Amino acid sequence: MVNAILAAILSFFIPGLGQALAGDIKKGVIFFVIAIVLGFILGWIFGMGIITYIVALIYDLYAAYDAYNMAK
Repeated sequence: MVNAILAAILSFFIPGLGQALAGDIKKGVIFFVIAIVLGFILGWIFGMGIITYIVALIYDLYAAYDAYNMAK
């Protein structure tokens, strides 16, 4: 059993790590790849503006929420 809070914290800082720690490596890789692609696309379109940071924060919070629920 993985600590749900630890999985959430890890997935907040590195999306997908908490999911992989909770046992679903495929989902963890998908979350990580989406985070990288999303970062490149938003950085290319909006630069490093506030919109990029807000979307990244929302995605990180969702990844943490998902990892917490998976590990619970």
